[in-house]
Amino acid sequence: MSVLNDTDNVANSSAPQPALNTSSPGAHRAEILENPLRKYAHVRQSQRDSKPYYTSAVWWCGVALMGIGELGNFAAYGFAPASLIAPLGSVSVIASAVISVIFLKETVRVSDVVGGSLAITGTYVLVTFAPHTITHITAHLIQYYIVSWYFVLYLSLEVLLFCILLYVYKKRNVKHIVVVMLLVALLASLTVISVKAVSGMITETIKGQLQFIYPIFYVMLVIMIASCAFQIKFLNQAMKMFDATEVVPINFVFFTASAIVAGIVFYQEFEGLALLNIFMFLFGCLLSFLGVFLIARNRPKIKQQDPDFIALDKIPSRSHTDKVQPEANTQTYGSLAAKLMCNSASRTRHNS
Repeated sequence: MSVLNDTDNVANSSAPQPALNTSSPGAHRAEILENPLRKYAHVRQSQRDSKPYYTSAVWWCGVALMGIGELGNFAAYGFAPASLIAPLGSVSVIASAVISVIFLKETVRVSDVVGGSLAITGTYVLVTFAPHTITHITAHLIQYYIVSWYFVLYLSLEVLLFCILLYVYKKRNVKHIVVVMLLVALLASLTVISVKAVSGMITETIKGQLQFIYPIFYVMLVIMIASCAFQIKFLNQAMKMFDATEVVPINFVFFTASAIVAGIVFYQEFEGLALLNIFMFLFGCLLSFLGVFLIARNRPKIKQQDPDFIALDKIPSRSHTDKVQPEANTQTYGSLAAKLMCNSASRTRHNS
């Protein structure tokens, strides 16, 4: 299951939604690349200054459509190779950009057109040359793949790298976007493996071959839920520390790369594929990466001035550049600023 959409989901759900700056078109474009209808609902509610956003029918429509899309994405892993499904996430970025222009009146830039064209071309190339073999995912097949030596080696290296990155991130306090996104990508690798396993076994059950009686189904289900939860956690932290224009394209590239590697190593999806097909598939992925980068790059960053802070140089008889936070129940400057003004007024009366 792709968690590319979670980049915007955690941004929209983890904090109260501020009123948007409607005077600067495109200022929020990067934040709505993945969920334009929900953002559209927030815009309407903030402009009307009425009920909370979760009472809006448009907002719930966006949530419902997002859920249906993720459900379809989940089902797709049961019918097609993971290395094919993951790169198609660029289509959602293009579609979201188009919807943003229609609903949010965003300005279309030259880089948007070029990026969309590259992403569409890359999608066509990778779909044409991707592996199209259909594998029936059963519990016995998953058990066979898990004990294969190349997956054991791959998993060992992945766990080792994850522990090193987590140590650097937590203990050494290295808050670099590449470190955080690599943690997400390593978790995404397990997510793709488990999602395809769960989806495939559900598909086989619907066809008549019951798979729920095997413990491996529930093991994969737990891995899927846990890896998705930790991905959202790290994505949420990334959205708080970095701008969405950085998180969206990097997350897409890293997630897609990890999904392709997981499909190759665990499900052996490139087995028997011609060298030309492999080269063209990777070239199509590269075009999609570049297209997403061009769509997300150079989005205007919002520098919101907190209305609860005032500059001391705005206080009479004071020249300072620091900021003072007032008390929430006061109507003017706050306790410290009020004291400064009182002192100034006292000196004025004394001099007169």
